[in-house]
Order: sequence, then C-alpha cells, then structure tokens
Amino acid sequence: MATIYEVSELAGVSLATVSRVMNKNTRVSEKTTKKVLDAMQQLGYKPNSIAQSLASNRTNSVGILVSELHGPFFAQMMAGIESALRAAGKHVIITTGHSEDDKEQDGIEFLISRKCDALILHVESVSDEYLIELSKGKTPIYLINRYVDELKDNCISLDNELGGYLASKSIVEQGHTNIAYIAGPQVKADARNRLKGHKKALHEKNIPFNDALFYEGDFNEIGGSKGLEYLLNTQLPFSALVCANDEMASGAMKYAREHGFNLPEDLSVIGFDNVIFANYLYPTLTTIDNPVEEMGEMAAKMVLQNVYQFKNLNINRVFEPTLITRDSTQAFLK
Repeated sequence: MATIYEVSELAGVSLATVSRVMNKNTRVSEKTTKKVLDAMQQLGYKPNSIAQSLASNRTNSVGILVSELHGPFFAQMMAGIESALRAAGKHVIITTGHSEDDKEQDGIEFLISRKCDALILHVESVSDEYLIELSKGKTPIYLINRYVDELKDNCISLDNELGGYLASKSIVEQGHTNIAYIAGPQVKADARNRLKGHKKALHEKNIPFNDALFYEGDFNEIGGSKGLEYLLNTQLPFSALVCANDEMASGAMKYAREHGFNLPEDLSVIGFDNVIFANYLYPTLTTIDNPVEEMGEMAAKMVLQNVYQFKNLNINRVFEPTLITRDSTQAFLK
C-alpha cells in the first residue's frame, strides 16, 4: 500500500504540502495540487482519514442534533445540511435530543466527544444560558430554528410570528370569524410565536380569541385528530381550523373526513411548514412555507465559511415564511 511519503517523493513536494492538498487547503497552487493528485492516482494512494485529521487538526465531520429522526420536517432539514456538507467533502454525525433538556445535553456531549469540527443544533429544551456557555468552548455551535440574541451571528431562524399571522390573516380575509386553533406544545418557542401571530391577525379584525376553541397539540398527526375531536365536543360552531403545523393539520383532516365532513365546504383547514406531503393530501393543504431545507443548507454554509474557511458564500440568517394557497380553504359561505 502506497504511503504519503511516496506521494511526497513522486510529486517532489513536502509532506506538509501533500497534507494541505488532501485537506483542500486553498493556499496550494493549482499546479502543485495537480502534481500531488497525479502522484496519488499513479500510486493508487487513498488518504487515511485519521492521518488527515492529525495533519489538519480537523475530522471533517460536523455534528447534528435534531429533536427527532421521524417526520418530513426533520428529514428535509437534515437533507439540506448533509447535501451541502457532502458537496464540500465533509460528513455528518447525527443524534437526537427528543426535546428533553437532559437528552439534548447528552447528545451535545456525545457529538463533542466524537471530535466534530462544529455542531449544528436544533434544540428546544436547553436554556439560552446553557447555549451561551457552550459557545465559549472549543467546538463552534450553530443554532437552527432558534434565536439567541447573544449568539445571533450563529443563528438560523424563521419568523414564526409572521408565519402564524399570515396563516390566520388568510382565513380571516376569507370571511371566517369562528376560528378554532390547534397549537404546538407551548414549551416550544416556535409554537408560542405562531400562536402569537394568530392572535395578532384576529385582533386586527376585532375578532376575539376564543379560549374554548383552543387546543394544545403535540406537532404530531395524533395531536391533530385528538385536537379536532376535542374542539367538536365543545359543540361550539367554527368554520375554519388553523393548525400550527402540517402533521397536525393532516390528522385533523383525516378525523374530519372520517366523521362526515366535506373539506373545505364544511371546514377550512390551514397548516404550517409546507412539508412534502402537503401537496398530496386530499384536499391539497393550504399552508405556510417554512423553508427548512434551505435553512439547513444555510447552517451548513455558515460552518463551511467560519470553520473551514470557504470563501464567497452568501449567508442569510433570518428566513421569512410565505403563504401557499391550495384547496383545503375557501371563503366562508353564509
């Protein structure tokens, strides 16, 4: 098996130069890079990842912590991160935090122990103070779908309040005044902000927020079906249902159809996230586009720029949601 020493000798360059080429250091000229690559190919040399790590003090791996592995939301997020890093020759190590403080901390400690060059974190339970303290360590951290003012340069976030506002504004503009709401868990900042936006849209049109038509769900399909069941059992009239994410909207729609509702004639339903299945539900789901895959890609670009010194990358830290109008909502029929 060929060695790095043989590559160095054949290419006529130092060991340090060979190491820089293997680690894609931009300071090596194109001519020298070609000499080293040609030597590697001629000798059939395959770089040893451990040797590369020792030479560069990098593992070329990035740790990712997400709340869950199931569901289209996190799948799209991880796809955006992984594809951008893989295109740059980096790899990912993934673990979960399950939205629990101790599990999130345990996952972070695991990723640090794996000598990741940086961490991209989707965390919901650990405190801002914990994250601020964590940022003072040797491993750079980047937050996705969360904003901490002291770490704002390392945060990728969505304006969830605006998204909640746009969703409910579209329902109000269709003439609905009796509007039910299935929220996400209120321990989560994005769920709280979406509810805040919903209330703002109602307030603008002097429509009171009815606590009796509010249900706190779990961001899962079952939360949507249980939520609609609860709301119907109040026997209060409502012509529209706003759901804080698409998974709960799909659960509510399924429950509605199973109980004789024609959608959207009997009930308008709107979701949030625009996950991949939203366009395949029946009727197709009106929703708020949450560009989570682009956000994942942007988090990866921040790592590439700040940790691996990639140049000329356009960085956008705050994303704005947009309304996607499909067939699950319609104007209120008096």
